[in-house]
Amino acid sequence: MSDDYRTEADSLGEMQVPADAYWGAQTQRAVENFPISGIPMGRRFIRALGVVKQAAARANRDLGLLDDDAAEAIVAAADEVIAGDHDDQFPVDVFQTGSGTSSNMNANEVIANRAAEIAGAEIGDRIVHPNDHVNYGQSSNDVIPTAMHVAALEAVEKDLVPALETLHAELEAKEAAFDDVVKTGRTHLQDATPVRLGQEFGGYRTQVAKGIERATDVQANLRELALGGTAVGTGLNTHPDFPALAAEYISEATGTTFHEAENHFEAQAAHDAMAEAHGALRTVAGSLNKIANDLRLLASGPRNGLGEIEQPENQPGSSIMPGKINPVVAESVNQVHTQVVGNDAAVSAGAARGELDLNLYKPVIAHNFLQSAALLSNVAEAFGERFVAELEANEAYCATRVEQSMALATALNPAIGYDAAAKVAKQALAEEKSVREVAVSEGYLSETEADEVLDPAAMTRRVILGDD
Repeated sequence: MSDDYRTEADSLGEMQVPADAYWGAQTQRAVENFPISGIPMGRRFIRALGVVKQAAARANRDLGLLDDDAAEAIVAAADEVIAGDHDDQFPVDVFQTGSGTSSNMNANEVIANRAAEIAGAEIGDRIVHPNDHVNYGQSSNDVIPTAMHVAALEAVEKDLVPALETLHAELEAKEAAFDDVVKTGRTHLQDATPVRLGQEFGGYRTQVAKGIERATDVQANLRELALGGTAVGTGLNTHPDFPALAAEYISEATGTTFHEAENHFEAQAAHDAMAEAHGALRTVAGSLNKIANDLRLLASGPRNGLGEIEQPENQPGSSIMPGKINPVVAESVNQVHTQVVGNDAAVSAGAARGELDLNLYKPVIAHNFLQSAALLSNVAEAFGERFVAELEANEAYCATRVEQSMALATALNPAIGYDAAAKVAKQALAEEKSVREVAVSEGYLSETEADEVLDPAAMTRRVILGDD
């Protein structure tokens, strides 16, 4: 053995581990067993593992099951894991054992060896043991689903919801700014009756508001923690008071509320809460995709598209066409939606699988969920600040186009009837005239009546028919 390695052992025997690594034999086996994707578990999940291990140490100390010195060292080492100081010490691939045992042991070994250092010993001395101390009263089968819920809830509550609130605020500002801009409405991509640009943005703002509600509503089931169920949900080898006490410490560390699962067998054998919550993420992604697509259409042009809004010049749009500007930030929203839909397929498929007393898709469910939450958080913030906030209305162009719309004939229905209004619309289209011009020239309306009946702004507000 060279000086670059040290020997560590587990129940299967000795392993050569990098000398400067905090992980031990079981993590090293996992590194060698799973050269699958090169993608390790992410920051949110590693932080959650640190939170769970720290809470467990505190609970076991309070229950007299872990001596103060060992508990203090574990708490300090876990603090560093929570802070992200040792993310490079978590090399285990996402595609590993379905229970996530390798990631649990990775955390146990890193925290145990770092705790030994803090206590004045050397890495590998095992004065703090990864199983007997760090993992006391726990199993991978309850630790990993607990970390999944902690990470998922924090990602939704602390990242996604604030990002959506940023986008909501920008859309709300545009709703107010564009309230008096009358434009052509469109259904089936064909001209429809007039609408105010602010009304369209109010629709977008409401989509995001409802998305925030959806992301908030699914948090309740994520607050349930599997910790305390140990291997199969029976709680073997853990103190009866441990689950509730550890949940209190987890709540304290995260600044949000968690509690013991209503039923530990459900919490470990199924991940319906993760599937439900990711369904909300998929819906939010769809909302953002719809908004981004609409804004891309409204900004299309600048001369040969709809051109009703002017998009920000975020960056040059072409390597060959000078002056071309593309809706690049909106396109990133479209691509995030595609990824989230794919992730949802993985999460829902994984949550629906697993045999009997344990779901065996925990790492891939966690990875895909947390990726979706991170992508949506980042893209919602960028979309709001770098695209929506910089949009401008092409008010004069909107007014010109709405005056030429055949759909204005809809307002003629109460005045001259549907059949006559249809004749006016068809004649206007054939003769390349406005609906107003034909209605007046053919004697259906006087100039004064046309001004009143065919007022585009008035058409954007509900009126009581027959009211003088």
